Amino acid sequence: MSGGEIQGRSIVVTGGTGLIGSALIERLESEGAEVTALVRNPDHDRRRIPGNPRLLKWKAVSEPGEWCEAVASADIIVNLAGAPLARRWTDEARREIYESRVIGTRNIVEAMANNPERRQVLISGSAVGYYGGMVRTMVDESSPPGENYPASVTVEWEREARRAAEQGARVVLLRTGIVLSPEGGALKELLTPFKMMLGGPVGPGDQPWPWIHIDDEVGLILHAITNSEVEGPLNLVAPDSIDNATFARTLGDVLGRPAILPAPRFAMRAILGDAATIVTEGQNVRPTKALETGYTFRYPELKEALNDLVG
Repeated sequence: MSGGEIQGRSIVVTGGTGLIGSALIERLESEGAEVTALVRNPDHDRRRIPGNPRLLKWKAVSEPGEWCEAVASADIIVNLAGAPLARRWTDEARREIYESRVIGTRNIVEAMANNPERRQVLISGSAVGYYGGMVRTMVDESSPPGENYPASVTVEWEREARRAAEQGARVVLLRTGIVLSPEGGALKELLTPFKMMLGGPVGPGDQPWPWIHIDDEVGLILHAITNSEVEGPLNLVAPDSIDNATFARTLGDVLGRPAILPAPRFAMRAILGDAATIVTEGQNVRPTKALETGYTFRYPELKEALNDLVG
């Protein structure tokens, strides 16, 4: 992939203040793309986004406005917006989760329809939660969805994005795993207890732990943008399939700390309620399409990835 394939392209990004979105915008701008970020509060969010993209006000339930014109005129839309899942699933939380994913994506696709002459690319967020809860059998992009709450939301989320294909767009669905970065997400949360000698597996420890280094997360999104063979679901996980206990042990080795104190399942449930299944269950996911379309992982193995991030 060369910078010339990105340079000069107009790209709209939602979710630009998040861990993945901010890293992606920084990379897109370094490649010469013309980036517009759709954010809740342009004045406040300016300092949360690297580089100098154009910022336009937008939220999942936004009324039509300048953001619509930006989406309709863009070459590529990368839709990463989504309220956090790892919290108690109260009625209010479920509403935010649904609106930010399903309604937000619906509105983006409807804005794309304002320019039917243009063949656009929609790279839309999704998650390995599509496959369900405790999934020990290896799954890939051809596997069916699961039946729990995260899976049902993800199915609807993807359905809204797929509607853009009916308008002639190439659609890629980013089924993202656990993104590793010291700047945020699961790894940042785990560093403190490990450094305090309190680290260990989360819950039973035997649950699959589908991880990916932040550099490969961004790399695969760029791969999806520039490679026209990539279409439909794309699993964003490393090929190194591990369980949570292996992750904890490897993180302990890299940090020079013990990894023997598990976070009990009941403790996770006391904090997160039903949402505890996000960390006490997992999916054994294979990045089949990434490998088949020629993506080379920069960090295919966990120890190498953790050494780069926190070693």
